[in-house]
Amino acid sequence: MSKIPVGILGATGMVGQRFITLLANHPWFAVVCVAASPKSAGKSYKEAVGNRWVMKEPMPENTATLNVLAVENDMNRIVKQVAFIFSALDMEKESIQKIENEFASRGIPVISNNSAHRWTEDVPMLMPEINSEHFSLIKVQQKNHGWKKGFVVVKPNCSIQSYVPLLTPLMHFGITKVAVTTMQAVSGAGKTLASWPEMQENVIPFIGGEEEKSEKEPKRIWGKIENERIVLATAPVITATCIRVPVNDGHMASVFVSFAKKPTREEIISAWKSFDPLKDLNLPSASHPFITVFEEDDRPQTRLDRMVGNGMGISVGRLRVDPIFDYKFVALSHNTIRGAAGGAVLTAELLKVKGFIK
Repeated sequence: MSKIPVGILGATGMVGQRFITLLANHPWFAVVCVAASPKSAGKSYKEAVGNRWVMKEPMPENTATLNVLAVENDMNRIVKQVAFIFSALDMEKESIQKIENEFASRGIPVISNNSAHRWTEDVPMLMPEINSEHFSLIKVQQKNHGWKKGFVVVKPNCSIQSYVPLLTPLMHFGITKVAVTTMQAVSGAGKTLASWPEMQENVIPFIGGEEEKSEKEPKRIWGKIENERIVLATAPVITATCIRVPVNDGHMASVFVSFAKKPTREEIISAWKSFDPLKDLNLPSASHPFITVFEEDDRPQTRLDRMVGNGMGISVGRLRVDPIFDYKFVALSHNTIRGAAGGAVLTAELLKVKGFIK
C-alpha cells in the first residue's frame, strides 16, 4: 500500500520539527511538503531550519532536502501535492483561521495543533481516546461551508492532556469538583532550557491563557452533540493553576478530585488500567496501555516517565485519600508528543480508519 502524502504548515518551528520526527517512518503517512514563512521559502528544509533544530533525533534525510514552500503564496502548489495537512502555524489567530479554512475549502483536510479553531462551533476538538463521536461535526462543518472533502479538526491544549484522560474513566462515579496544578515544561512555550536562560533554576507561577484553557477546554471535550452543536459539560467544576518549571519536556499535574459517589482506591486503579478505547483499532501511534499506573511513592517522574508509550501514554501515581477532596494523585504526559504533534498524528490515524482521510 502506498503511503498517503502529507504536508506540514509551520514546519520549521518546534512543533513542526516534532511532526517531522514522528512521521519519518510512519507506516501510513509520508511527508512530501513542508511550508513556512516567506523568509524560509525557496530554501531546503535543512537550510531553512539551520541551527534551530532542537529534536534529539537527527533530521530525516528525505525531509532535509525538501524545498520549503510559503504557506500562503504557494498554496496552489501545496494543495496539488498532499491529501491532508498538519498545521503547526505560529501566527495571529485570525490569520490561522483564514489559512486553515482556505485549505479546507480546496478539499484538503486540516488537522491543527493551534488554538485558533478550538472554540469554532462546528470544528471538533479531539482527544481520540475520549470524544471520537465529535467527528460527526465534520459533516455539519462541510454543510455549513459548502465543502465537499475538506474540513478542520483541532487538538486541545497540551496542559489538559495529563489529567483529562485520568478523569474520564472516573466520570461515572460523579466527579463534582477538581483542583489541578500543572507544572509545564519550557518546550510548551516553544523553547529549550538552553534558549531560555531565565528559566535556569527558576519557576514562573504564570503562563498566559493556560489556566482558562485548563478549566474550560475539558468541558468541550466532555460535551455532548445536540442539534448539530456541542453542548458543554456542566460538571465537574475545575480550578487550575499553571506553572512553568525548568524541564525541557513533560507536563506534570497534581490533581485533587471529589465525587458524588466516592469510589474505592481499587475501583479507581481498575478504571484507569482498563481504559484503552483504541486498543482494537491498530493505530500506529496509540499507546497500549493508554494509562500506566505506578505504585511507587516517587513516580511518575518527568525524566523517567515522559516517554511512556513512546511519549503517547499517560502515567499516574501517588493516588491517596485527601482530607478536603476525596482523592489526590500526580499525573504526567509528554507535551510536544502526546500534547502536540503526536496527538495530531493519532487524530489523523483515527480519521483515516473512520474514512474521513483517503
